[in-house]
Amino acid sequence: MPVSVKDVAAAASVSVGTVSNVLNRPEKVSPETARRVLEAIASLGFVRNDAARQLRAGRSRSVGLVVLDVRNPFFTDMARGAESRAAEDGLTVLLGNSDERAERERTYLDLFEEQRVHGVLVTPLDEDVERLVRLRERGTPVVLVDRESSNRSFSSVAVDDVAGGALAVHHLLETGRRRIAFVGGPATIQQVSDRLAGARSAVAQVPGATLEVLSTDALTVLEGRRAGERLRDRAAHDRPDAVFAANDLLALGVLQALAMLGGTRAPDDVALIGYDDIDFASAAVVPLSSVRQPAALIGYTAMDLLLAEAAGSDDGERRHVVFQPELVVRESTRPTS
Repeated sequence: MPVSVKDVAAAASVSVGTVSNVLNRPEKVSPETARRVLEAIASLGFVRNDAARQLRAGRSRSVGLVVLDVRNPFFTDMARGAESRAAEDGLTVLLGNSDERAERERTYLDLFEEQRVHGVLVTPLDEDVERLVRLRERGTPVVLVDRESSNRSFSSVAVDDVAGGALAVHHLLETGRRRIAFVGGPATIQQVSDRLAGARSAVAQVPGATLEVLSTDALTVLEGRRAGERLRDRAAHDRPDAVFAANDLLALGVLQALAMLGGTRAPDDVALIGYDDIDFASAAVVPLSSVRQPAALIGYTAMDLLLAEAAGSDDGERRHVVFQPELVVRESTRPTS
């Protein structure tokens, strides 16, 4: 049978209430009494029933985090930042992967609400945040991460993706490229549409520059490879001279497809830039230029806002933190001679 609080109390010759104080309010117990209780806990192998404690408190010591694609190292780094901040308050993070599917996002939100999590961080798939509104109305704080809500009704932490898209394409144009292709999708993902908007604004400023859009079904290496294969099968005169991919995974897939052809080289024939600056970008066969966003800091900051909202220390004010992206130039966009 599991060791109970009553067993610990008997072994330490104290009341059940004293054991509870040692576990939850140690400042109320004398050092000598606390020592006896802790020794009893260690000798008996007592493990507290946290489920029962959560039931009494009405909230768990966990925070739910829903991301678009856990395979993307950007979201892994973001989760690590959130976990780091949660640990400072003795909380844990439960990670849910929506896999860019609305039904999976809803499933995780339902599950986290059933588990009475301390709060929810979420990168929503689209602009429909009605489910999040209901979640908050029923007492679960919600903060958006890696995007803003259109009506700014939720606190959020994001990067200025319009500026990031413009930054990437301005760089390509500065290297002499004029036929730009944007690879990314689905367009319903706000980050994708924002980065494309930035790319279009940059192209519009340079006479003779063009931008075509190659839509993808997901933001993965495989989808990038498929887009790259479509490009490499074109005649050389019909091929873009630069590609801006909506994230680094897509860019790495495009790079793989071009390398398989043999006759199309990056950056000599096609310059290539991604977004996120994941670790793999610098380690690619052709080191990949990218637009960096501070993934871990985004996660840490979002968790900080969530904990303030859960504690009621934000005065009900919605806060919106927007980081600025940074251009990282590597071999894949080296200027043509």
